[in-house]
Amino acid sequence: MVEEVASNPVSPLVGETRAAVQRIWPSRASLSSLAKRADAFLDNAGFDKAPWLAVLFAFGIGLWFVLPDAFVWSIVIGSLLFVAAFVTAATYARGSYASLTMAIATASLAIAAGMATIWVRSEVVGTAPLDRPGVQWVEGRILEREEQPALDRTRLTVATRDPIEGRAIKVRLNIPNERDDSSFDEGATIRVRARLMPPAPPMLPGGYDFARTAWFSGLYATGSILGEPELIASGQREDKLARTQRYLSAHVSQRVDGSAGAIAAAFASGDRGAISKADDAAMRDAGLTHLLSISGLHVSAVIAAGYFLASKLLALWPWLALRVRLPIVAAAVGALGGVGYTLLTGAEVPTVRSCIGALLVLFALVLGREPLSLRMVAVAAFFVMLLWPEAVIGPSFQMSFAAVIAIVALHGSAAPRAFLAPRDESVFAKYGRRVAMLFATGLVIEIALTPIVLYHFHRSGIYGAFANVLAIPLVTFVSMPFIAIALAMDMIGIGAPFWWVVEKSLDLLLAIARFTADRPGAVRLFPQMSVATVFCFVAGFLWIALWRGRARAWGLMGVGAGALLLAGTPAPDILVSRDGRHVGIIDSEDRLLLLREARTDYARDNLIELSATRGVPVQIASQPNARCNDDFCVFSIQNGGRDWRLLLSRSGNRVEERDLSVACSTSDLVISDRYLPRSCRPRWLKADRTYLQRNGGIAIDLSTETIATVADQQGKHGWWLATAEEN
Repeated sequence: MVEEVASNPVSPLVGETRAAVQRIWPSRASLSSLAKRADAFLDNAGFDKAPWLAVLFAFGIGLWFVLPDAFVWSIVIGSLLFVAAFVTAATYARGSYASLTMAIATASLAIAAGMATIWVRSEVVGTAPLDRPGVQWVEGRILEREEQPALDRTRLTVATRDPIEGRAIKVRLNIPNERDDSSFDEGATIRVRARLMPPAPPMLPGGYDFARTAWFSGLYATGSILGEPELIASGQREDKLARTQRYLSAHVSQRVDGSAGAIAAAFASGDRGAISKADDAAMRDAGLTHLLSISGLHVSAVIAAGYFLASKLLALWPWLALRVRLPIVAAAVGALGGVGYTLLTGAEVPTVRSCIGALLVLFALVLGREPLSLRMVAVAAFFVMLLWPEAVIGPSFQMSFAAVIAIVALHGSAAPRAFLAPRDESVFAKYGRRVAMLFATGLVIEIALTPIVLYHFHRSGIYGAFANVLAIPLVTFVSMPFIAIALAMDMIGIGAPFWWVVEKSLDLLLAIARFTADRPGAVRLFPQMSVATVFCFVAGFLWIALWRGRARAWGLMGVGAGALLLAGTPAPDILVSRDGRHVGIIDSEDRLLLLREARTDYARDNLIELSATRGVPVQIASQPNARCNDDFCVFSIQNGGRDWRLLLSRSGNRVEERDLSVACSTSDLVISDRYLPRSCRPRWLKADRTYLQRNGGIAIDLSTETIATVADQQGKHGWWLATAEEN
């Protein structure tokens, strides 16, 4: 044997090669078998592909917001197109794995199409904002008038021109009610001196991004007037729809007093300006805020009422009933009612979206198809995403479609169908099952919406499902129909009894909201969850809703991963706004300590929500471990097994550089709304105006010594670049 090896030195190499091939071959076999299994699974699943195409298209839109800049967008879109072309060519060449390769190609194209759609939309409608705050004269035509009596002001959107570049811009101005005039309506031209501000980026990581919303709305600046506004010209054209909307709101408010009247006006005309902060907060904490926004519930109620009344009344006319398909006529009446209600309530994007979905349901009824199907939901979603792709990352789009998908998926499942199937039973048992199903539906919707609500609003209503079981039927079957009847009866002067019913039903709605919101533990605040966490939840829930059979259970893995990530989400220890003025520190007793008394509820509410604290904030200067003067506070906090020494500025007064340098050198963190010299060198972090203008607001976790910034979430999108260029 030794002689054979010696005579043939190549044989050991051949043996090693064979061994290597034998080691590699099982992995190739396993990959091949895995692909075969995936292909067979897709071949036999029999799932509806349209909803998944809508999901992947929406994923592409969301991916564009997450990825940082144009270079990365181009690389990702190009890579997706290459993958689609490659797998398609491979399928034709080999003729195997057709289902798997087609799924990969289709998914790649859908994601790329979503990214391209939002990119084009941003380039076409994106408006660079005002570069810096300032006072200037504004002369232009009023595009929109929004009365907000609860805030003692009127909001005007004015079309004017940039005084420097001359481009057409939109400016939003707030006018106090004492300076307002009814002649300042749509189409009128006014001239006013105003203090303008660029649309604000998020105050803190996870906060509301008004700059992004303004970018896609074409809004150049916001502000408030100084002095008396001057009417240059009355409206050249009468906006009858806007006038009708305001007249309807005023009429309803006159007929129904107090808080109930404000909500009735919102239902009738979409005008929420008269709803008080206390009532709005109670509805929010009870999980009933969706009832105040004209959405699917209201539009569907109007269309359903029109369809039902038309079909029943026209059936009383035998001549017509024998010659015309009444469902078609009833569907046309319902559609006209829905479109008219949508226009009357302002035709906001959520209302238009709901109207489109309801019209698709009517169209399915006319064709004799299943009206409530996931395919119909997908068609409505595609329509909205093509027109307003930026809506995908907003809470309104996510919550409305999540609720509809949850309803359709639940009622399309075998168990609920069997539970609701007709049977020989008493009336009590029949309607008892329907009430139980209504509660189950509310619970499923609450579960589906909770991750979205936590991500956007950092709070969760514990008893929302119970409140909705009572509130939704009350609004759908009492408040909304009686508002319509009362308005009709007012034409002949006998609407008062119906308005009384409306008032009592809405008083009951508010009572439900207040009772629910006041229960111990009714609302729980959460720190800002990551994009990965909400993605796991949404992906898991979508898999459960859209798939069929036993494979649906795989979605629980995504939900479980999201729950684990949520449980491990740390609450920040220190929050600092972009201007450095607002600092919140969470102490060992879970209290929020403020450096300054916030001048606005907006700043204070942001600090409370994003710190996930419920108690009343207290001042840092009142704490025994704080030493403060007019210019600075020195504060100590224990976290992560060590003591942290903080130096916080309180004023813009001149301070000797030598004294400041010494104070910085003995501090771990320095947080200031002023520019600090280079000689200020703390042991860990110097968050002065220079740092904060570059990074935006920050959230600090002392236990892990990590810093989250607004800039981390923005990339190089147009609205953030424009904001960064201010400085």
